[in-house]
Amino acid sequence: MRLAIVVPTLEEEDTVRRFLPAALAVADEVIVSDGGSRDGTVEMARSLGARVVTGPPGRGIQLNRGAATAQAEILLFLHADTTLPPGGAEAVRAAAARGAPGGAFFLRFDADRPMQRLGSWLVNRRTRWLRVPLGDQAQWATRETFERLGGFPDWPLLEDVDFMRRLRRLPGFAIIAEPVTTGARRFLELGSVRTVAINWLIWLLFFCGVSPHRLARLYRQIR
Repeated sequence: MRLAIVVPTLEEEDTVRRFLPAALAVADEVIVSDGGSRDGTVEMARSLGARVVTGPPGRGIQLNRGAATAQAEILLFLHADTTLPPGGAEAVRAAAARGAPGGAFFLRFDADRPMQRLGSWLVNRRTRWLRVPLGDQAQWATRETFERLGGFPDWPLLEDVDFMRRLRRLPGFAIIAEPVTTGARRFLELGSVRTVAINWLIWLLFFCGVSPHRLARLYRQIR
């Protein structure tokens, strides 16, 4: 089965230069969905060999735009600073061939420090308990499933949570044990404790019914 990797970007020139070649090496097609970068993100992605689509910013919008451009039977949504584990693309293809509608990966951070190791442990425990892996865990779905679910919502944040909550209800939902590696820059910039506290506050308010649009305004204030 053909695999398309969709990468949403906004001002990610250096990240694209560093990490996109790994995606290009394992996917049948790579689509960079840019939200209006003013640096060299678009030019860098094209020079490396990715297909680029552009339009308004917003992760859900960008992911849907990239998915609409892809031709492959499997869609994998990869953050610009996240890399798949060795054999990760083949693990996704194999799971889809067995009938899995979609899923994601476990996670580790690229900074090998005690707080980041603790953070990845907490993320993976949460993933096991709640079965809601987030966007930095390389969410994926077959095209048929993605279209049947209606893709991602047009939200300023938490679009990944909404998509996974719908996807995990389907029989065969698969979480791949090998972890993706994702950037710890937000943890390092804001501090691990502050970052985790903000994340849990946002999720708690969301599950209590607060609109993602209101939460986006709150998120900008408390960062």
